[in-house]
Amino acid sequence: MMIGGKRFNIYLLVGLAAAMACGCQSIGGKQSKQVLSTLHLHLESSSDRTKPTESVPVYREKPVWVNVQKQPFVTEASVARASVVDEVGGYSLRIQFDGDGKALLEQCTAGNRGRRIAIFSQFAKQLKDYRWLAAPVISHRIADGVLVFTPDATREEAEEIAAGLNNVAKKTHTWLDK
Repeated sequence: MMIGGKRFNIYLLVGLAAAMACGCQSIGGKQSKQVLSTLHLHLESSSDRTKPTESVPVYREKPVWVNVQKQPFVTEASVARASVVDEVGGYSLRIQFDGDGKALLEQCTAGNRGRRIAIFSQFAKQLKDYRWLAAPVISHRIADGVLVFTPDATREEAEEIAAGLNNVAKKTHTWLDK
């Protein structure tokens, strides 16, 4: 007898999304709304018609079109911690990945020097804001699992993205630990 693997995955994703949307219960019994964020890292790809790719606009003011693989190689499920860090002349998002994310990031950056990583995020309440945040060029292998980039976002949006990713990381890693 065959069991539909795709149907199971859809049920799993719907259940996980419902659990994340429920939020935490406060002491008074009212449901508190936690900010959640997504993060998808897509590898730049040639316009090869044999692979599922798409051209995406990165940066709002002067968009740079980057042809990327439709399937992300790392998502928010692999984020261990996120923070906004001060840099000379501005700020950056610092994403620390867990073991799986670290291995995927290292593998991707080791073999694709000179290509870009297009970074997509959904954030704000009910994930209503979304955009391609950056497309840094891979200049070296990232072996420590830490990706630092300057996002196309205000500082407040960057802090909201980091907080949302940390909330997802807490829920995901707590759920995995059980």
